[in-house]
Amino acid sequence: MGAPCAALMPGAAALALMILLLVPQAAIAQSETEPAPGAVNVGVYVSPPFVVAQNGTYDGMAIELWEAIAGKLNLATRYVAYPTIRDLVNATRDGEIDAAVTNLTITRNRAERIAFTQPWYDAGLRIMVPQEGTGGFWSVVSGLGNAGHLRAYAWLLLVIVAGTIGLTLFDRKFDPAFPKRWRDGVAESFYHVVSVATAGRAARKNLFGWLGRFWQAAWLVVGVGVVAYITSSVTSVMTTVSLESGIHSLADLPGKTVGVFTGSVAEDYVTELGIASRSYSDIDAAAAAMNAGTVEAIVGDAPILEHFAHENVGDDVAVVGNIFHPDKYGFAFLHDSDLTHPVTLRLLEFIEDGTVERLRSRYFGSTP
Repeated sequence: MGAPCAALMPGAAALALMILLLVPQAAIAQSETEPAPGAVNVGVYVSPPFVVAQNGTYDGMAIELWEAIAGKLNLATRYVAYPTIRDLVNATRDGEIDAAVTNLTITRNRAERIAFTQPWYDAGLRIMVPQEGTGGFWSVVSGLGNAGHLRAYAWLLLVIVAGTIGLTLFDRKFDPAFPKRWRDGVAESFYHVVSVATAGRAARKNLFGWLGRFWQAAWLVVGVGVVAYITSSVTSVMTTVSLESGIHSLADLPGKTVGVFTGSVAEDYVTELGIASRSYSDIDAAAAAMNAGTVEAIVGDAPILEHFAHENVGDDVAVVGNIFHPDKYGFAFLHDSDLTHPVTLRLLEFIEDGTVERLRSRYFGSTP
């Protein structure tokens, strides 16, 4: 018995050594697919309906998707909000946070600084403008001035004043029934002159027979011409203002100033196209600037603009044109983060089993 047992000892020792070597390797392999349970700091950028701030907590499509993944990986989440997309990307790059969760577009420039998961949403850029109309009052006035019509109106006003004075002097001399007080007489004459100039009719009695009738008829012709001129000039200017201020697609943006979100893909894109822009932290600030006339349109992610227009019907805004510059959203991490691979695997699982599509349908409806 002693000899066989002694013979078996080296084999047992070898087996024990193999087990000791394999166990760490299995643990390492598991760590590559699933991180150890714990808490992670997740940076967010509020961008409804993907990230919505509610009484100190966060909700939205991106938040729900992240929490579903974190639940699978046994990760507790501590959210940290950042004011702009640029700040969120920089915080991810610098390791201030473990993950970035929002509608973060995957670009080559960003991928050089941070790591992305598999894309989970297809998007692109669109344009939001003030609700279309015929142009504001001051826009019409400015257009009349640029076309030279205001100068013509000034001459017409001078003719009306001269006609009022002349008619007052004439009637005081030849019409016994004309008011004797200057104030009443001027008011009466002004009313007759303006009636001819604007309505094309005269309500005066004839003091000079057939000659007076010819004179009144001549004034009626002049009045009709004045009315036609004013109507046509205002109509043409309003049409021109409407066409000039109308933005219906990307081709209408050159020469305009547009609002964009700080650090966004839209900001980089309109800069590349040479379109003047102003940067704002979020859509609320950009929309306020557009309503104030600081910018003429907003260029941003299509789902963000569409959601804002739907939720703010009273703001008289509209999303116009087709989607351009298509892109995709992903979650982001520091390069070499042990979260990137397991989160991507869970994300792919949710894409395959329809979880992502169900979330998208709940937030955006049945059509993409």
